[in-house]
Amino acid sequence: MKFVPMSELLKDAVEGGYGIPSFCVWNIEVMNAILGVAQDLRAPVILMNGPGEFRVLDPELVVGAAELAARRYNVPAALHLDHGDSPERVRECLEAGYTSVMLDYSTRPVEENVEALRQVVSAAHPLGVTVEGEIGHVGRADTMTVEGEGDSTLTRPEQAADYVARTDVDALAVSIGNAHGRYAKLPRFDFERLEAIHRAVPVPLVLHGGSGTPDEDLKRAISLGMAKINVATELVTAMRESLRRDLTGDHPSWPPHAHAESISAMVPVMVRWLTLTGAAGRA
Repeated sequence: MKFVPMSELLKDAVEGGYGIPSFCVWNIEVMNAILGVAQDLRAPVILMNGPGEFRVLDPELVVGAAELAARRYNVPAALHLDHGDSPERVRECLEAGYTSVMLDYSTRPVEENVEALRQVVSAAHPLGVTVEGEIGHVGRADTMTVEGEGDSTLTRPEQAADYVARTDVDALAVSIGNAHGRYAKLPRFDFERLEAIHRAVPVPLVLHGGSGTPDEDLKRAISLGMAKINVATELVTAMRESLRRDLTGDHPSWPPHAHAESISAMVPVMVRWLTLTGAAGRA
């Protein structure tokens, strides 16, 4: 299989009334597991990574590993740059072969955010690459998470509509009470705000910080335009807990065996999210 532009997947999701999980990946083992589960469930899926994961594999190696893993499978999938931190980073990922990119200037002044995304769109669209932007700002729920920074600033519907019209982005990440990382208490989504954004914005919406969202809240958010659901913390937590069991104590496991077990521990998380979002059976 070949990775496709993320916009193709999100268009079908919006029309079908389901969401697509975007799973954080950082090595070929995680990519292989996600694509295998997606094929078993006949589900479209998005693989994502960004500056926090490039310490393991740089963008060129990410694409090489992802394309190698993808040869085994036949499932609709996109490869996405999450939270790109500079135009240079975006350019590097475009040149490497990502099929979707995000430049996160959500903490910058609005005009700077708009102008930067216009430039990204100008570079990406001729290549057939999807562009995600963010208006408002999704902060962090904990201190261990890489994505996002500082406190959240909620998205204003009228500002979101203006942002999309001026940048021509294909997908929009919004802030409605969601946050990156592990929630200390259940998030409280502002559904009235989300409904207004959905009415005002003609592109699919993106939920950053999907991990820990109550099932019913997630389903309601999807019904109001959330087509891409980012999932990282739950995967990382499953891996950490598995490695902690296998690599501590008086008789730690052989590291390759412990790593294999940690990948297996992540599979139920993948299955749950592909099922919960309604993506299962859509490929």
